Amino acid sequence: MSRRLPVSPAPEPLEGYAQYFDPLFAKRNQRDAFRRYLEGLLLPAERNKTLTALANSEPVVGAHHHRAQRLQWFLSESTWEPQVVNGERLHRLRSDLATAPQSQGVLIIDESGDRKDGQKTAHVGRQYLANLGKTDNGVVSVSSLWADERVYYPLEVQPYTPAHWFARGKADPAFRTKPQIAVSLVEQAVAAQWPLRAIVADAFYGENDTFRSGLQQLAVGYVLALKPSHAWWHSSEEIGSLAEIAEAAGWQGTERPGAWQALTRRFRDGHNETWWALEGIAGPYGPEKLQRAVMVTTDPLQLPALTTWYLVTNLPAVGSERAAMSSLEPASLGEIVRLYGLRMWVEQSYKQVKHALGWAEYQVRSDLAIRRHWALVWCAFSFCWWHLGHGALAVPACQHDVQAPASEVSQPEVGAEREKKSGRSRPAAARRVLAGSVEDGTSMVGAVPHAPALLASMVAVAPAS
Repeated sequence: MSRRLPVSPAPEPLEGYAQYFDPLFAKRNQRDAFRRYLEGLLLPAERNKTLTALANSEPVVGAHHHRAQRLQWFLSESTWEPQVVNGERLHRLRSDLATAPQSQGVLIIDESGDRKDGQKTAHVGRQYLANLGKTDNGVVSVSSLWADERVYYPLEVQPYTPAHWFARGKADPAFRTKPQIAVSLVEQAVAAQWPLRAIVADAFYGENDTFRSGLQQLAVGYVLALKPSHAWWHSSEEIGSLAEIAEAAGWQGTERPGAWQALTRRFRDGHNETWWALEGIAGPYGPEKLQRAVMVTTDPLQLPALTTWYLVTNLPAVGSERAAMSSLEPASLGEIVRLYGLRMWVEQSYKQVKHALGWAEYQVRSDLAIRRHWALVWCAFSFCWWHLGHGALAVPACQHDVQAPASEVSQPEVGAEREKKSGRSRPAAARRVLAGSVEDGTSMVGAVPHAPALLASMVAVAPAS
């Protein structure tokens, strides 16, 4: 076997991480392009992550530069498989003690839409883009993310292909809806034996029968959001929706809360908040039934939309008869709140993957090239976790990031859905409760020549001490 020729190394500590992937690239130019691509992605967030910018060439005109052409070839015409590269990335995360998944974590399912012009890019179409809160021309992807109170990282992603791409439209056997794609992502996680306490998703998936029945068939626990208007068949004198359950719970103040139970939520900045949880008993829901309805809010009287969750779960109630017969571990109201509270990490990861690492800034059209770009973005994201675990960098403590015990609940999704629809970020003071923005501070200057400074900035915003 011939000796492999060396490539121009990436700045340390990125070079140490890149070497794990070298066996996956058959050619020297592939190994070199892998390093150059990650270097470009890890540049400051103020810099575009287009191919010309990654190649450090002039916009538009620089597309013909040989460096940009090499990266274009690496994405579009090269021979490496993104699934294999992603598999190695996940292997590194699972084998590192700092990022190894724990049994009390969750698998979060979510979708993301990115605006794209034209009609030739794979999977593009006029469709609802949740990030923008409106229908527009773009590409939508469904992804899975593993998270607990310590770490969070994406696992798999699948693009949603609109019906007009298929010869028979929605009747075409190859067409898959977003919930069907989501079920397949859960199947992948279960087949790969990712430890998880529950599947977590927002109301789009919680209200979908295809998704919920798919989880039931996989025999996995779940905590899903529902709309407050979620209803079932009932007679006129019976309670028939989640909103009616909450309103009929007998709240008369903190001294006379009725059926509401107080929960103390501890946040990463050290402050505590009192939230209220209600076990719904009506229609198909109850602690002794196959599904439980749980309402959680900061104010049982007003039920504010931004701080009120309507949840459904198949985790049995502690001490119930069903708990003795179920294969799923029982969950108290506090545990259900903890599990759904972890969903906020998917919003945090979007800020880093999209805003800092250029998830949607690809300048390619083919399905394979897009998937390769996504795999490389996730490698750049996971590299920061890898470096944190190896301790080669003394990360400065973030004054806004206090480590929360695994038994405590993370920052809630206050305003997350509003941000997702409006495209606006919360004020800096609110963001710092979760983590500082990757764009804040001066530590992003000179990123590639000074990789430790870049890593300090990226790691400081992660949910780990």
